[in-house]
Amino acid sequence: MSSFASNVSRLVPAGLALALLGGCATLDSINPFSDSKPAAVAEKTPQTPEGLYNNGVDALHSGRYALAVTQFENIQQNYPYSGFTANAQLLEGYAYYLQDHYSDAVLQINRFLQLHPTSQDAAYAYYLRALCYYEQIADIQRDQQGTVQAMNALQDVVTRFPDTAYARDARLKIDLCRDHLAGKEMLIGRYYEQQHYYEAAINRYQRVVQDFQTTNHVAEALHRLVEVYLKLGLNDQARRTAAVLGYNYPGSTWYQDSYADLRQAGALQPGDNPAGQPAVPAQNRGFLGRAYHSVF
Repeated sequence: MSSFASNVSRLVPAGLALALLGGCATLDSINPFSDSKPAAVAEKTPQTPEGLYNNGVDALHSGRYALAVTQFENIQQNYPYSGFTANAQLLEGYAYYLQDHYSDAVLQINRFLQLHPTSQDAAYAYYLRALCYYEQIADIQRDQQGTVQAMNALQDVVTRFPDTAYARDARLKIDLCRDHLAGKEMLIGRYYEQQHYYEAAINRYQRVVQDFQTTNHVAEALHRLVEVYLKLGLNDQARRTAAVLGYNYPGSTWYQDSYADLRQAGALQPGDNPAGQPAVPAQNRGFLGRAYHSVF
């Protein structure tokens, strides 16, 4: 029996293609499915594994995902040693995914990977499992354990299959997960700052600067640190933090706001530039972590 790729040529038509986040590529463009009809799949009665398999694929085509699950499950229960069984296991997971039944999908994909760890289709299975976690990422107002789980699953794809299209897409989604986690840290930090829990706020903002340097939240985190240091009367630390902000984000509104706060607080010194006295050599511009640590 040929691989999943050669046996599921009809699985993902244009109408069922899974759009990849942030790009024009679809799952069609990176999936393991070939364009040729599997030679081993012939039309037979539904009682045969071939017939059940074809029925399941047809059900996926027509959006009858619950029926597809039933057909693929029948193969596994009644024909456990069939050449179609492994493919049916993975396709059942995919059918669950299309119904947003992510927990069921993960269970089925895990079953496939446990039984077929060296399958040609393992990369796709790991990627599909990661998507199940990714689709469940909650709003930053809620607990972000699911985001961590999604990021770990996506990293598993990158680690195991670094040169695949799955890994390339996983890397993009990992960046989005990190941005989401940084957003959560900022949300908590702003809450602590509003409640005057300044030490706790500083810890949250510093974590964004140190651990999430590639995200879109770093400039605000630096500005919030300036705010908190000024509220605590730590003017030197506020000026040095503003210097890092100015070197890395010179055109941002956060840079302008920090300078305004420093001026209002009377924390500027003669000769200061708009972000406070430069504390970081110009050659360090852009290397945020090194710059931040060099001034504290």
